[in-house]
Amino acid sequence: MFKKINKKNSATFVIAEISANHNQDLERAVSLIKKARECGADAVKFQTYTPDTITLNVNNKYFRVKHPKWGNRTLYQLYKTAYTPWHWFARLKKVADRAGIVFFSTAFDKSAVDFLENLNVPFHKIASFELVDLPLIEYAAGTKKPLILSTGMATIPEIKEAFFTAKRAGAKDVVLLKCVSNYPARPDDMNLKEIIKLKKIFKCPIGLSDHSLGTAVALAAVSLGAKVIEKHFTLSKKSKGPDNFFSIEPQELKSLVENIRIVERALGSDARKLTAEEKGSLVFRRSLFAVRDIKKGEIFTEDKIRSIRPAYGLHPKFLKYLLGRKARKDIKKGMPLSKDML
Repeated sequence: MFKKINKKNSATFVIAEISANHNQDLERAVSLIKKARECGADAVKFQTYTPDTITLNVNNKYFRVKHPKWGNRTLYQLYKTAYTPWHWFARLKKVADRAGIVFFSTAFDKSAVDFLENLNVPFHKIASFELVDLPLIEYAAGTKKPLILSTGMATIPEIKEAFFTAKRAGAKDVVLLKCVSNYPARPDDMNLKEIIKLKKIFKCPIGLSDHSLGTAVALAAVSLGAKVIEKHFTLSKKSKGPDNFFSIEPQELKSLVENIRIVERALGSDARKLTAEEKGSLVFRRSLFAVRDIKKGEIFTEDKIRSIRPAYGLHPKFLKYLLGRKARKDIKKGMPLSKDML
C-alpha cells in the first residue's frame, strides 16, 4: 500500500500528526509540514472537521469535557479552538507536495471525505472515536482508496465489524492502528503484543497510533512488526494548544525516524547466516592445543591438552576422545593438535 505512495519506500511509514498543533495559525501549520519533512517523516496528517460537523453547540452534562487538560468547556468550544480551517487545506497540500512529503487527513463525516477527495489525497483515515460509525467507514471505503482505521477503545468484534465493512465497501487495502485512547497514554497500558495478535487475525498491515510520551513505545512497536507509526507533532511543547502536552518536538521526531531505520536494519530476516566480519572472527574460537611439551608415547591428560583460543587445532568436541590416548610424535607447547599426532 505505502510502497506505491512513499517514494522513499521505507519499511515503516512514519506519520507526523499535526492535529490541532497549528494553534489555528496558518504559517505555523506550514512550518510544521516543512519541519516534519526535515525530520524524515513520510507523511503529515491533519484532521478535517468543523465544530458543527463533529458535535452540537449544546451546554449540558452530555457535552461537557471532563479531561484535566481540556475541561471546563463543552465539546463544541474545544473543537472550535482545535479544528483546521478548511480553506487552508489546498495550500497545505501544495506545501507538502513541494516539500516531498505525503499529505492526508482524518475525515470525521461524509462532507469531509468529499472535501478530501477533491484534494486528491492518496488515502483516508478514520479516527478511533469514529470506528463505530460504520456508515462513515463505508462511505470512505467507497472511494476505493486505502483506508487507515485507528482502533482505540474498540473490542475485537468491533474492529472486525469496521474492518469487514470497509472491505465490503471497496477498500482493497486496510491498515489497522493499534491505539490506546488516553492522552497521554501510559506505557503500562499499551499492550503492544496485541500488534502480533491483530496481524494474525486480520492478515493486513498493523501500525501504532501512539499517544504515549517520548519515543520508546513506538520503537518497541516497530520491533514487533508495526508498519505504520503515527505520533502527534509540535514545534514546541511550551506552545499553547490542546494537543501539545502529549506531542513530540522536532528533535524527538528526527531521533524517532533515525532509530526506526536502525531497528529496521537490525531486524533483518530470520535466516541464520554469518557476516563477513563474523567469518573473519572464526579463527578466534577455541580448539585443542598442547599446553606443555609432550613426548612421543606420552598419554594425553587434561594437564597436557586443553581447549583454548585460537581455532587452529582440533574441535573441542574431540577432547574426550583424545584423553587417555598416546602421542604419535613429540609435540611442543603451543602447538595445535591434529589427527596425525594421535
